[in-house]
Amino acid sequence: MKYRKFFSIPIFAVFLLMGFVYYITVFIFIEYWVGLQSSAGSLNAMIFTFLASLCLFSFFVGVLTDPGQIPSSYLPDVEDSSSVSDQEPKKSGVQSKYCDKCAAYKPPRAHHCRVCRRCILRMDHHCLWINNCVGYWNYKAFFTLMLYATMGSIHSTVIVISCSCQKDWDYSGAIPLKIFYVGCGAMMIALCVTFGTLLGWHIYLITHNMTTIEHYEGVRAAWLAKKSGLSYRHPYDHSVYKNINLVLGPNMLKWLWPTSISHLKDGVSFPASHDSS
Repeated sequence: MKYRKFFSIPIFAVFLLMGFVYYITVFIFIEYWVGLQSSAGSLNAMIFTFLASLCLFSFFVGVLTDPGQIPSSYLPDVEDSSSVSDQEPKKSGVQSKYCDKCAAYKPPRAHHCRVCRRCILRMDHHCLWINNCVGYWNYKAFFTLMLYATMGSIHSTVIVISCSCQKDWDYSGAIPLKIFYVGCGAMMIALCVTFGTLLGWHIYLITHNMTTIEHYEGVRAAWLAKKSGLSYRHPYDHSVYKNINLVLGPNMLKWLWPTSISHLKDGVSFPASHDSS
């Protein structure tokens, strides 16, 4: 049952963090800064609630969506070499597409996850915090989760700093409150840096149409190719705009909606860059 994935300590910790950040941002810092009843307070509370809701929705989609089950009837096309660059050192075509652990063939860009104990279509990585692999069908939800978490963290950090700057600290008993403010500010800055770094990393991956696994495989392949006097290019890297369309979809209005994945096909074949050149 899908909902069993929520019975996990890391996911419980995520819910606690979301709830704590939402509570202190809306009911403490916005209230003490401009007041929730004011127009500025209501506007900031609405914006932050909107971002938090999108973040929570993306989180649920990422947890509950199967990242990509390989069809049991899948068999590789032995003569199809589009999944591997001509310049990339490789094993024989059939051998490189066979998973010994699953005792089955796997499509291009699929990898075996030791945690899930199965092969995942277009696997990026296994994420402890969503108790799920990030793969073909839930990658967009994971990306939007990072986006909205970054935006929400930045918004909360600005509110915390603004509230701290206008507060009158010249009274007795202010030291415990100062510690609380400094602790909350440090936590929000740490969240901004963490989520912002992840967001920047995945923006880079999307614009190059690659996964985290493929990036590190590409680094090694480029090193081996350079030793042989050759050049290496990621076989699925098209133009930036086409790469974004392939991952997020052709409709720009739906790029940031986690469940808008109608553009995805079966996940067992992908257009290679040398096919369109």
